Formats: sequence, C-alpha cells, structure tokens
Amino acid sequence: MEKEKVKKLLLDVKNGKINIDEALDRLRVLPYEDLGFAKIDTHRELRNGFPEVILCRGKSVADIVRIVSAATADRFFMMTRANGEIYYELKKIRNDVKYFDPAGIITLGKLKRKKSKKKILVMTAGTSDIPVAEEAAVTAEIFGSSVERLYDVGVAGIHRLFQYKEKLFAANVIIVVAGMEGALVSIVSGLVDRPVIAVPTSVGYGASFNGLAALLAMLNSCAPGVTVVNIDNGFGAGYFGGMINNR
Repeated sequence: MEKEKVKKLLLDVKNGKINIDEALDRLRVLPYEDLGFAKIDTHRELRNGFPEVILCRGKSVADIVRIVSAATADRFFMMTRANGEIYYELKKIRNDVKYFDPAGIITLGKLKRKKSKKKILVMTAGTSDIPVAEEAAVTAEIFGSSVERLYDVGVAGIHRLFQYKEKLFAANVIIVVAGMEGALVSIVSGLVDRPVIAVPTSVGYGASFNGLAALLAMLNSCAPGVTVVNIDNGFGAGYFGGMINNR
C-alpha cells in the first residue's frame, strides 16, 4: 500500500468518511499480499521509500501477469530483466505499460516522486556495456533523479573522456559501467570529488571470467570514493545513486 493511500485512508477515518472496520479491511494487505507462489511486499514503500521491484528473470510470463492482475488497477510496478514478450502480455491487461529497451525495464503506472535537481552521470567504458548502463540510468530516473549519459569513453581511447570533464565535475553522483579490466572507474574517481558507483559487467574475453576480473579490479581500486555493486547490477547502482541524490 502506497504512502499517499495510507495517508488518505487515515484522513478518511479522521473525517468520518469511513469507519474503523472498513479501514482495517483495507489495511489487511499490510505487510504483504499472499498469492501462494509469491508474497508481494506492499509495505516496502512505507519502509524504504520505494515500492518492491519485480525481477522477471526466473519467473514465467504467466506468473508475472498473475502478480499484476492481483493488484489494484492503478498500482505502480517496476520490473527488471524484462523482455518484449512480458511487455505485450501486460499490455493486454493494463494500458499504462512502458518498456525501456535496452534497459530491460518495464513500468506500469506512475510513481509520484519529487524530481531532484542534482544530476547523476552514467558512463560506460564501451558500447557493449550500454544495456547495464541503461538499467542504471532508467532506474535512477524512475527514482526521481536527472540523468545524463556518457558512453564509450573507456581506457582503450582515454583521450575521449577528457573533452567531457565538465560533465564529470557537474554531476552529483557518477555511475561507471565497465567490463574487461574495469579500469575506467579508478581514472574517474581520481579526477572528481563526488561519489563514484562502479558497475562491473560480464563483457570481456576468457580471462575476464564473466565480469569477475572487473569486479576484483574495482574492489581493489586505489582511488578513494568508490563503491562497487555486483556484476551487471545496473539496477542496484541506479537505486543507490538515487538514494544519494534524494537525501
């Protein structure tokens, strides 16, 4: 149950529009709705300030449709690791569905968030890192942040980065997405005085070990001010960046 709806419910009780028993019936969905195969955390926005996000990978399309169908018609949903098949099935039951490709994110409805004037810069080392970067960028935008993108400025041609130094200095938070050896994050963090969120990707050849090499390089960065999320975890980076921006 969203924070605004709880406030309205309490005001309705206070103003005598509904009685206490009716209010209790509506509050029965707290702290979660039990669908048997899934337990939807309807209380999360009240606790954490952001509704539960559905990870689509590993779930059947039918199960995702059941989760959405069980909710109220105006309930906001955000889904990660989604695809076109899920989007087209959800379009059959809701007309407020948006699909963000290549981020792999689907939203249903609108989330009321105060727009932060502080900017998040999302960067990639290469174009192959863009899907993970877009997951981070779209997540941060849904969270209420202004996002700027700067792609394909990795260490193989580091001269490309320096003409955009004004963008680095203007950002409040910087998210750096890189595979291979993950070196870009150390360079960026050595240039700026703001938080840098490092996202290792599974892009690379054999000895990159599907992102493990980049993950270890980022964890071992000698540049201060870096925090590291899991491999390919653009959502986690965008969420964390949004939390910093909205404080």
